[in-house]
Amino acid sequence: MRIEHLAIWTRDLESMRSFYVKYFKMISSKKYHNEKKGFTSYFLSFEGEKSRIELMHRDDITKESKDRESCFGFTHFAISVGGKDKVDELTELMRADQCRIVGEPRTTGDGYYESVVLDCEGNRVEITE
Repeated sequence: MRIEHLAIWTRDLESMRSFYVKYFKMISSKKYHNEKKGFTSYFLSFEGEKSRIELMHRDDITKESKDRESCFGFTHFAISVGGKDKVDELTELMRADQCRIVGEPRTTGDGYYESVVLDCEGNRVEITE
């Protein structure tokens, strides 16, 4: 078994797609558009990997949690970048680009070396080695 994909409702589909393609080198599918349902989406993947992220948009999806860190449900996901130095490099690139860093690079109590950033819509992404 494995996770096939996780899905994120988004206010700005194109900005979210650009964020993950730019910082995490993800490969984007062509945009899917279901006119009848007013639904658009992209699937993003890493080269050579099967797990994907689906970014989805519908104009009628408007409700969101005000505090995503302390509510039930999805709180974050982690992307491994292949080493401590790569965690540091990507964190600094994102800082220079004015991305919000909410957890500085560190070794956590469970042994991960990680930083934590918010994507352009406030979703928490752990950058791990």
